[in-house]
Amino acid sequence: MTQARTGLWIVGAFGGVATTTILGLIALRKGLIDQCGLASELPQFEPLGLLRWDDWVIGGHDIRRSSLVCEARKLARTSRAFDESLVENCRAELEQIDQSIRMGVLWNVGPTIRALADAECQTKAEHPWESIGRLQQDLHEFRTANRLDRVVVVNLASTEPPVDAAKLPAAWTGMARLLRDSAETTLPASTFYAIAAMDLGLPYVNFTPSLGSTPPAVCQLAEQRGTCHMGQDGKTGETLLKSVLAPMFAHRNLQVMSWVGHNIFGNLDGRVLNDPVNKQSKVVSKDNVLRHALGYSPQTLVSIEYIESLGDWKTAWDHIHFRGFLGTPMVMQFTWQGCDSVLAAPLVLDLARFVERAHRAGETGLLTFLAPFFKSPIGVDEHNFERQFQMLESWVERTSQAQKSP
Repeated sequence: MTQARTGLWIVGAFGGVATTTILGLIALRKGLIDQCGLASELPQFEPLGLLRWDDWVIGGHDIRRSSLVCEARKLARTSRAFDESLVENCRAELEQIDQSIRMGVLWNVGPTIRALADAECQTKAEHPWESIGRLQQDLHEFRTANRLDRVVVVNLASTEPPVDAAKLPAAWTGMARLLRDSAETTLPASTFYAIAAMDLGLPYVNFTPSLGSTPPAVCQLAEQRGTCHMGQDGKTGETLLKSVLAPMFAHRNLQVMSWVGHNIFGNLDGRVLNDPVNKQSKVVSKDNVLRHALGYSPQTLVSIEYIESLGDWKTAWDHIHFRGFLGTPMVMQFTWQGCDSVLAAPLVLDLARFVERAHRAGETGLLTFLAPFFKSPIGVDEHNFERQFQMLESWVERTSQAQKSP
């Protein structure tokens, strides 16, 4: 059976996670790697009829001028994330995708991210509604040129400073009016991309802690345009372990008194998070899981430090102080070390496949069954990883049954 061709449009296309995602997709197509790390390749998801790797076409936005080959070589040489021979074997495809990467926007990203941007992007003076229109034109041209049935937009850009969503208009009509009538806005770039995509009826995924599609007005836009979305902040390492271990303490009735997590890494994301303002968004997201999983709030400390020599290799050290039977205090410690982009990339591919399938089935609004992929899943209070995964499996069962129905 011939599958529909679908676009994967990546915001932050020259970043480490995006480059690894794209390289991985090409390598899967060419049979250069196996399917390890891809949850969507598990047997229970086979009934969904997910898109094959050959059916995806890649494009994207970035604020920097670069090339995928250059960025992939950096990951191979500096971080030893993968063998450089893999880059050379995929070079022609990477160079072709470069032609589909367009200049993004810099609305309210903070001075640290702005300093990374190409001069063309920094000097581009646009009205907010004009910026959204330009992003939409890029998406429209990509879809038309490649004769795509649909496009999934995924935000992999650097973490923006936090925004108080409570101060934004609650309804889409009010937000749209402000964007059209005012030359200024507090909305960050991640929300511009979300609006641009969903206003066109395209699904959107926010893999970052940035605001993205979180505001109620933007969620309302998705419903009105008959599309779907989900976020936020991909759950790849330390927080994944928290969502597994915290329920263990709860089920054994062991009181967690304090939980300290110290994270060090040296990639571009770490450089951006070295700015205390940008770091605030990430710390809140990483610290969110414990109070939900435990049912109470122990003393916590989450630190993120930029250590340039580590490159893409992230190390997290956690110290858990808990109280057991007879009131005896005890300690659990663990160290997690992983290649940041390699941990994240398969999740991006999984999310693209699941979101495309949901959109194909006509689902709209928040895709809450994707909670196991996120640190702070929008609209979901369940942070127990096992229960979150059961939500995903239940969706598979419902979707498969609907597929069989006449």
